[in-house]
Amino acid sequence: MTWLRAFAEVARSGLTIEETRLEPLLALRTAAGVAIVIGPALWLVSPAYAASAALGAYSAGGATFQRTWRPRKVIALGAGAGLALSTLVGYLAAGRLVTFLPLLAVWAFLAGMAWAVGSTAGIVAATTVGSMLVTITLPTSGGGALEHAGVIALGGVAQALLILLFPIRRWGAHRDALADALAAVADYARRLRHDPTAPFDPEPLMTARDAAAVTPSQARTRPPVLHGPRGLAERIRPVVAALADPDVGAPAEGPGRDRARELLKAAADVLDAAARSIRRGTPASVPPESADVLRVDEEHEVLEGPARQAAERLVELLCEAMEVARSGGASRKTPPPPGPATAQFLMRPTMFRLLPVVVRAVRRELRRDSPVFRHAVRLAAVATLGYVIAARLPLGHGYWAPIASVMVMRPDFHRTYARAVARFAGTLAGVALATGIVRALGPDAHVFGALAVVSAGLSYTLVRTGYAYSQCFTAAYVVFLLGMGGQAWEQTVPERMILTLLGGALAMLAYVVFPAWETPRLPSRLADWLAANGRYAAAVLRSYAEPSREHRADIRKALLASREARAAWQEAFDRARQEPVRPRGLTSREAEEAQEALKRFGRAAMLMESHVPRADSHFAPKAERFAEALEADTAQAAADVREHRNPDWGRVEEALHAWEGAAAEDRSPVVRREAELQKQALEDLATAVSRTPLEQDVGSAREEQRVRAAVAAEGLKDQDPRTGEGDEVGDGERPASLSGK
Repeated sequence: MTWLRAFAEVARSGLTIEETRLEPLLALRTAAGVAIVIGPALWLVSPAYAASAALGAYSAGGATFQRTWRPRKVIALGAGAGLALSTLVGYLAAGRLVTFLPLLAVWAFLAGMAWAVGSTAGIVAATTVGSMLVTITLPTSGGGALEHAGVIALGGVAQALLILLFPIRRWGAHRDALADALAAVADYARRLRHDPTAPFDPEPLMTARDAAAVTPSQARTRPPVLHGPRGLAERIRPVVAALADPDVGAPAEGPGRDRARELLKAAADVLDAAARSIRRGTPASVPPESADVLRVDEEHEVLEGPARQAAERLVELLCEAMEVARSGGASRKTPPPPGPATAQFLMRPTMFRLLPVVVRAVRRELRRDSPVFRHAVRLAAVATLGYVIAARLPLGHGYWAPIASVMVMRPDFHRTYARAVARFAGTLAGVALATGIVRALGPDAHVFGALAVVSAGLSYTLVRTGYAYSQCFTAAYVVFLLGMGGQAWEQTVPERMILTLLGGALAMLAYVVFPAWETPRLPSRLADWLAANGRYAAAVLRSYAEPSREHRADIRKALLASREARAAWQEAFDRARQEPVRPRGLTSREAEEAQEALKRFGRAAMLMESHVPRADSHFAPKAERFAEALEADTAQAAADVREHRNPDWGRVEEALHAWEGAAAEDRSPVVRREAELQKQALEDLATAVSRTPLEQDVGSAREEQRVRAAVAAEGLKDQDPRTGEGDEVGDGERPASLSGK
């Protein structure tokens, strides 16, 4: 993609209205938290104090709208505490640039590294940098610093108390995640009626699993309906795929296909009813015709063999889903707290036990090629540079420039540029709107305070419709606060526009100077997905060779790893398509062909999983050899893809030929057929990523040059500064930088 086209794409993305469900009640409650802080401060102290005190309540309230599975009140308290700490530290170092600039750089770097934990942590950490930049403009003193930090923390406490006293749709996000997973499987079943090989995106299932992880306190209050149906969706997905597939399920034409379509339609109706029941917390009815389809007539059943097995298993699972739909999750029974007897709970560390997790996550990202590390470096550099440049300009409120940079920067190119465009457009519209209102109403601190609360509520309401539209009312909120504090609008409007433009430009320039492109990393992401898919397929095959509970646990573990690798690839591929970078290693066409091949490979493994034999039965003894060959070849092929070499499937071919030779003693036609499909998918993958001999020679020459350059750099580093001589590397040794140490 060219730079011109990339700019057009980010501008369109930044100004796009996202179709999402609004949450006006949550926005009203959060805006009330801002009003609780502004009102008493305006009445008891002064307008200027009220304007500064509103910072904590507004930012803590905004943090509760981030996508997180922790209780909102915990997020509000954590955000308020972080804002208070940054305010206090900023006060103490704000006396001189020689102390403040290093503190700002370190704080911004740590805020950038917070993305290693997750997007919510990164966004909340960025707001603490903004808090530090704002507070240094206020009068400094030890007592004033403590007082101001306490007032900001009080804003977070106010938001948390409102959440506690006025709960709105408790467990609503968790219900939505589980309902979306069931609805995704329902949509999959509906599409399989017309396309037996339709693809399935496992993201809703991954989101539901993430939402299912709970802290000990959450486990004691979580509704029982949020615990079981997720596993039901996981079990139904491969069964409907196996039933619809013409190779291992219902025949392509005839009465068997008609019966399969009836069952798939009934599955979609039942799962949709269960999704509605969980989302609303009330019973939902299943269409009578769908319930009639699930009554199996043994004498007149037209499906045979594996297709009949899949149909019987599907009916059994759908009966469980019907019970979920009819109950509505209205049971008052409280699940027991997690412990040794309830190991099925997915545990999430509490806030107090989160520190070791954060340290490990940050340590993993402390490397030069990490997008999170590069984002942290850019954030630190832009925050300090923007502050220095703005301080030199003949404008007031210089902190607006670095704040704009910090709030729009993200670890990837597209979101950084799109948010920069959206912030400038939203700021322009919001400032113009607020300026017109200020000019019409004249100076009145109480009116401006009320308008600030209204603007905050509208910003919260539109927070998920697009950054530009929420930023419009955020800008208006700031103008009203400054007007309430006594700042003339003629001074604030031009300053905010110029400094916002400067901050956005610095954020964009920083990504060009120190980028973290995903395009060069595509081969590595593809290799990770290939190796993970190979381990998943091998785990399924081993369950055919020796069915056991341990092997079923291995299948689940490998499946989750495969999904994570696929999600990482998909995210990297989507980002790479939006980057103005020439393809390196994989062209867009090659990446798409390789992606389709790996999807078919994973689908074949999923279909095999749907027919895994019961424990303690021997089904396909030859599957063990094929599993070993498949795992070994996919692991080697992953290394080949990373090094831009052509993969080879010699061991897979040999094992498959041996399996075909033993067909007489093999009682698993389904698994053998899917093994052949896997082999075909691997061949298609090799075709997609194969390179000509000339390309291989060029790649090998470049790799050799890179190694020589690394060796030379290591030799210069190891030279004695007095003699210019370096340490010798003995036979069989190499520098630590090349050995990965």
